[in-house]
Amino acid sequence: MSALPGSQRRPSGRRGTISPMAVIRPRRPRANAGARSEKPVLESRLQDLIVITGFSGAGKSTAMNVFEDAGYFCVDNLPPEMIRSLVELFMHEGSKVEKAAVVSDVRGGVYFEALRAVVDDLDALGLKHQVLFLEAAEQTLVTRYKETRRRHPLAPDGSVAGGVTEERALLEPLRSRADLVIDTTGMSAAMLRGKIADALLPGSAVGRLALTFMSFGFKHGPPREEDLAFDVRFLPNPHYEPDLRELTGLDDRVVGYMARDGRLEDFYEHLHGLLDFLLPQYVAEGKSHLVIAIGCTGGRHRSVAIAEHLARRYGERPDIDVAVAHRDIDKRPRGA
Repeated sequence: MSALPGSQRRPSGRRGTISPMAVIRPRRPRANAGARSEKPVLESRLQDLIVITGFSGAGKSTAMNVFEDAGYFCVDNLPPEMIRSLVELFMHEGSKVEKAAVVSDVRGGVYFEALRAVVDDLDALGLKHQVLFLEAAEQTLVTRYKETRRRHPLAPDGSVAGGVTEERALLEPLRSRADLVIDTTGMSAAMLRGKIADALLPGSAVGRLALTFMSFGFKHGPPREEDLAFDVRFLPNPHYEPDLRELTGLDDRVVGYMARDGRLEDFYEHLHGLLDFLLPQYVAEGKSHLVIAIGCTGGRHRSVAIAEHLARRYGERPDIDVAVAHRDIDKRPRGA
């Protein structure tokens, strides 16, 4: 179980299973070649290999979808020793694979401990590759497993928290070897896709800008991945109205209360103008993902209403793919 909540797998002919093959061996130099090069040369069309690993439930399936959409040949749940065989397969003269991504994690059982050695072998072969490591806070991982009702691979009959603790010890040596570490705590699937695309697929044809409007409460801590943040605590707070306290910004009564003195409309007038200017600039720059965070005190009323309003306004643009994430909407107010 590695997908973030809300992520979807798409069937693709590029994803498949690989049968065991021979272990890769470096090419031996010809007798008259001398010592011109100490590093083996791979005569292969393979230009890029991404090894995706990390915690179960941290979003590895979502990450693989990013590379699949970018045209990579993708293989999930591949034991480390078979990564060598896969690379050898791509070295064959008839192979047309230029980019590949593999997911290897603790589902491989005892074979997973060999992954670090496999990464060393790839370094020695001179094959261009990157290791992507995904992690998240323990409570986040536990919550994701509870939501999907899946069993942790290291604790099929025990607690998820115990499995996460055991997994942390196994993964620590790999984390230090990763080229990119992403903490997916508090991230939606769309946010993770954008983060990976920006970091590992620069200049790719990303199509539309993935724009996420995220509501949050300052009392629960700042967001982690925002590009822009707006504080809307100056607006009337429905929390202090007994009839509105248990509602959220999804309710029209809350929105009406916020708009009663005219400041909400004034705020929209200024914010729309700013975003109307900024968003085309980001699109022209080639940015693939943008997170705009809206914060109020508790993250249930004002920020939610404004995030929903902005999502409706910009959701009709053909160059933008809009998503909404309400980080703290389910955190009940005290006394409710």
